[in-house]
Amino acid sequence: MAQHKSAKKRIKTSEKKRLRNKAAISKVKTLMKKVYDTEDKAAAEAILKEATKVIDKTAAKGKIHKNNAARKKSALTRHVNKLAKAE
Repeated sequence: MAQHKSAKKRIKTSEKKRLRNKAAISKVKTLMKKVYDTEDKAAAEAILKEATKVIDKTAAKGKIHKNNAARKKSALTRHVNKLAKAE
């Protein structure tokens, strides 16, 4: 257990940060699942727009790497474009 005041504070702040990061990444994953589960092109595009916004914000805040964000957006976009060809 931490003895110094600063170490005790660091434990508290790092736990808060961990929970915020976890929530943000969880939100990204949830939106990605929604896009993949949607079969309707129009609905998928609407969810894609929201997912892209959340992914960009998460990357801008440094919670995920910018290349990771680009890869996720690219995969989602490819999936939605395939929906258009299937119809």
